[in-house]
Amino acid sequence: MQGLNRHIRLAVLAGSLFANASLFATPDVVALNKQPLRQDLLAVRQKIAEFLTTQTIGYPGEVGISVGLIDPNLRLTSCHDLEVFIPKGSRVWGRTSVGARCHTPSAWTIYTQATVSVSSAYIVASKPLAQGRTITSDDLMFETGDITQLPSGIYTDASQALGRVVNISMQAGTVLRQEMLKQAPVVQQGQTVMVVSSGRGFSVSAEGKAVTKANEGQVVQVKVANGQVVSGIARPGGQVEIVF
Repeated sequence: MQGLNRHIRLAVLAGSLFANASLFATPDVVALNKQPLRQDLLAVRQKIAEFLTTQTIGYPGEVGISVGLIDPNLRLTSCHDLEVFIPKGSRVWGRTSVGARCHTPSAWTIYTQATVSVSSAYIVASKPLAQGRTITSDDLMFETGDITQLPSGIYTDASQALGRVVNISMQAGTVLRQEMLKQAPVVQQGQTVMVVSSGRGFSVSAEGKAVTKANEGQVVQVKVANGQVVSGIARPGGQVEIVF
């Protein structure tokens, strides 16, 4: 009987210890439960891709976006207000850097690499072009490629280049850039022009001879029939506009 009672007491004691085991485990369990949720890095990359897609609306041609991997060893707190931004000095073009920052519940900022490609048609010289030549449609042809890998100032619209003057001689296949072409004068020196003077309630026209050459919108001097030299604004079609 004493042995039986002893076993009963041990069983009761064991049950009591088991029932109260949670008292000893509670601090660890609570600490574990209070661990902040980790930020899903794949979700951050998706957010960056969406941001870049929005930023490239209106780009010519077909846009491709690739977001680089984020270090999987990062342990970032899950963010309630994730913000994506372009660091100062970067742009949404070609290989670039993109930032993502969080304000709550914990503040953190990370940066990753991304690539924005733009497949589009651009203009090249269809033949060798000599300095001083005025560009016509026969001088141009289109090629297609990733224009983010080309120098800045390229032409993607033929109308932007037509009528301009070659500033520097180039070989066939040269990618045309704005610095290679200059605006053709609309008034040449010695050209006979029509001087149009206008003001409130009147307009007078008279022929004259240009003393200087000028591009559209530039000031040009013109000698009229009585020998007087007047100044006006050069316009296409050999016109010089004087407004009072």
